[in-house]
Amino acid sequence: MTINLFSIAILITLLLNWTLESLSSYLNLKKLNQHHHNDDLKNEQKKQRTAYIQATTQLSFLSTTLSLTMLLTFWFFSGFEWLDESIRQWKINPLFTGICFIGFIVLVGQIMLLPFNFYSTFKIEAQFGFNQTTIKTFILDRIKMLALFILIVCPLLAALLFFFETFGEHAWLYAWIFVTIFSLLMQYLAPTYLMPLFNQYQILEEGNLRHKIMHFAKKEDFTVSDIYIMDGSKRSSKANAFFTGFGKHRRIALFDTLLDKLNDDEVVAVLAHEIGHYKRKHVLQSTALHILQTGFMMYLLSLCLETQGLFDAFGMTHISIYAGLVLFSLLYTPIEIFISLGGLYLSRKNEYEADAFAVTALKQTEPLIQALQKLSVDHLAHPSPHFLHVWLHASHPPLNNRISAMKKHLSMPEDI
Repeated sequence: MTINLFSIAILITLLLNWTLESLSSYLNLKKLNQHHHNDDLKNEQKKQRTAYIQATTQLSFLSTTLSLTMLLTFWFFSGFEWLDESIRQWKINPLFTGICFIGFIVLVGQIMLLPFNFYSTFKIEAQFGFNQTTIKTFILDRIKMLALFILIVCPLLAALLFFFETFGEHAWLYAWIFVTIFSLLMQYLAPTYLMPLFNQYQILEEGNLRHKIMHFAKKEDFTVSDIYIMDGSKRSSKANAFFTGFGKHRRIALFDTLLDKLNDDEVVAVLAHEIGHYKRKHVLQSTALHILQTGFMMYLLSLCLETQGLFDAFGMTHISIYAGLVLFSLLYTPIEIFISLGGLYLSRKNEYEADAFAVTALKQTEPLIQALQKLSVDHLAHPSPHFLHVWLHASHPPLNNRISAMKKHLSMPEDI
């Protein structure tokens, strides 16, 4: 390892990020003990919520601390150089060398996190009544994810390495185009071929709920191919709902647990909120921003791949595209943090807009507010998270802020 501008910048960024994460967690826990407006939970429920948030926060802190410690240890003891030398001794095709190098790092990272995932699922989630996952399902999920990594991610990595090995200064442009096409294609293929590998989907039977959903969608000129019930209870008692697909191939997926916890009007209100994201062009917006971010990242990657100082910072003697890809991901961390903050701010703004669409379309606030309150209580969510935690992590605004905004919006004259 050589002390230079690259190593100093990366080290400061990693430590600063860990410090902010830790401070955010501490302040968020501290705010749990304060009185929260409109918090009408019983004392026993409040104690359970506090205990759950404390347990998940502590586990997250241990996980991030261990990850940082392992990364710094691997870095400072020339682990990247050792790994590169070991794999290159196999004298295999350069593309396979790169895939093995990157794959080893990813695999070790996942193995390191496995005990935390296991403890979270079978200790914390089980203790608070959320976990429905069996050991068999837990193991099969990891096997399936490993298979998808080999079958999908590895070929994608091979393509990126090929572009940067072959096309010189224009490689970033070809890589950008390829990744963009690949990402859009996956958004079409995932609902049909990948998601059913993990969950079963059954069409919602004819009845009052289906009629209400289809009637609302038709009223809002929102095309839906069908409505599906997903066996979310296979893994957790927590409830959710989401849309998949584009255009005429859009599908509504409802967790079976959602139908157990909300009445029909509340389910329709939740879906009205999701439809609001489409109507306000949030999906297209996020897709476009993701494409632009990918292009920006590919361009910066092309500038850094053969930068000697970056390899010196990690004690690597052999300059390679595959190692440069991994090292760049660490150098990119400060930029990624700022982009993430902007993305989270935009996401919270979009949530307000989707709420506004829903209550305007329904001409009332009660169903959506009641649904969100039920889900918040059911998930043991923090009633009023600290602003730093919201700023760093939250894709959704605090519940009380959303409720106030919805009531204010519906009370405004329609021409405002």
